[in-house]
Amino acid sequence: MALEKQHSSFAGTIRGMLPITSWLPRYERRWLRADIMAGLAVWAMMVPQALAYAGIAGVPPVYGLYAVPLAMLAYAVFGTSRTLSVGPESAIAIISAVTVGGLVANDLGEFLALTALLALVVGVAFLLFGLLKLGWAASFLSKPVLQGFTQGIALTVVMSQVPAILGTQSEFGSRMAELREAWHTGFFLTAWTVITTLPHVGLATAIVGVAALSLLLVARRFRPHAPSALIAVILSVLAVSLLDLGAHGVAVVGEVQTGMVSLSLPTISLAKVTSLLPGALAIALLGYSVSLSVATVGAQDTGEEIDPDQELLALGMANLGASLSSGFVVCGSLSRGVVTRRAGGQTQVVSLVTGALVLLTLLFALPLFFKLPSAVLSAVVVQAMCGLLSLAYFRQLFKISRGEFAYAMAAMFGVLVLGILQGVALGVVLSLAVLIRRVSRPTTAVLGRLPGTDTYRDITVHAEAETFPGLLIFRFDAPVIFPNASYFADKVRQLIAEAASPVRQVLVPAQQINQLDSTGADQLKKLQAELGAKGISLSFAEVKSALHEAMRWTSLAETVGEAHFYESIEDGVQAFLQHPEQSPTEQAVRA
Repeated sequence: MALEKQHSSFAGTIRGMLPITSWLPRYERRWLRADIMAGLAVWAMMVPQALAYAGIAGVPPVYGLYAVPLAMLAYAVFGTSRTLSVGPESAIAIISAVTVGGLVANDLGEFLALTALLALVVGVAFLLFGLLKLGWAASFLSKPVLQGFTQGIALTVVMSQVPAILGTQSEFGSRMAELREAWHTGFFLTAWTVITTLPHVGLATAIVGVAALSLLLVARRFRPHAPSALIAVILSVLAVSLLDLGAHGVAVVGEVQTGMVSLSLPTISLAKVTSLLPGALAIALLGYSVSLSVATVGAQDTGEEIDPDQELLALGMANLGASLSSGFVVCGSLSRGVVTRRAGGQTQVVSLVTGALVLLTLLFALPLFFKLPSAVLSAVVVQAMCGLLSLAYFRQLFKISRGEFAYAMAAMFGVLVLGILQGVALGVVLSLAVLIRRVSRPTTAVLGRLPGTDTYRDITVHAEAETFPGLLIFRFDAPVIFPNASYFADKVRQLIAEAASPVRQVLVPAQQINQLDSTGADQLKKLQAELGAKGISLSFAEVKSALHEAMRWTSLAETVGEAHFYESIEDGVQAFLQHPEQSPTEQAVRA
């Protein structure tokens, strides 16, 4: 019997670590056709995106394809989402470029090596976070802050792609190099440089780039399900071949070695890892937040359960796979996830099919992309970034909460003015500030009884609620812990001072108070002594057993006195009304 339990526990552990062992044995043949078709649809989007996002990461386009097969295989084995598609993604690709670009400038070989090493560091970070069960960290970044620096990243990337679309990248690059020697080149300086280089527009390149971007945007508006990026790629390759656009100055991808790169670990050194660590943590935080939100959206359609900690492990393995194949950082994609669901994808067989097709592309179809214009890849990037921009969200946020709107704007302009890494750091600080403020200044209320009931509500919301002269019913909607313990006491003092009649008893409904630390207990003891000296008693109602136990351990229950604890607010009110001129201590003595 014990052996069977041990075997069952071991099998459960394996299923938890390798989710594929749970769903693959139950795979139904009728799903295969839908999964293959979804895999083809995702491949049609993945190839142009991977080629384009490689440019954002600062590496040759083919390295975007290198990053895909092992990453998708790893996620299919370790991931818990049926529909998440892992691969290159624009928002983290730009962070990769900024991180590596700050360490190496003109040495392409060293840039490629550090890019692969960054993916390795990100993978290890994900694995460590997963083993430490830090899946809850995704909720640390508030949505307004996350949206803020996502918008900032999108605008920065869009502006960086304009020179390639217009054929001014040579002049733009030289002017930016001069500016970097004297100035911090943020978004606005980049935009100004783009404007000043407009007289140098390459006509042929601009026609190709603008035509491709127009096609992508129109297709996004009227045919969102169509593989518009792949169509733009095919049409542009045909145009270059038939019209000899290369002779007219249209830059193309050019010839690269076909086949999959040999697998190897990047060279590791402590100094390099330390230098890459800030960027790696920013990528891990942003990539995980995006991936988990995409997986959660997919789960709402499929009814599956997403394990946040296992997702960390899966993303870690995916990035290790990308690093082994000389690729760059990867995470989940919203757009490819939508394509998977719309195409009827049922399982991660979709990722296996897509990964296999990308591998076949590297082995046999890569020459078809040698004449792909760089302007078209930039157009693909711009179209993807436009999907991240959401003015409607900010309009709604402004109406809902001016404070959160201000946080979002600060995060966005932090990216635009300070830079991407600095903007992400500012976003983390802002999220921490929001969290600290909410914990240290929770909502409070003075309660009154609704007429004809024993229900108590906030008197500022329910003007009809009845209050009782001499009794203050004070609700505190948070744990009483070190960041807010003094606020609790100060708020009680303020309400006593503002009361219409002298307060003789403060009754605290404790249903919302689920924690009490030593600082909170000490503050409540001091408050109880202070109020007692003024002839005011402190009482509690609806105290949960865990909180009451904490009060006992900290001696607060003894200090306050068991007579001051009530099962319900109504019990406390009735006890006060029976002896309105006596404190609960005097009532207990009389009893």
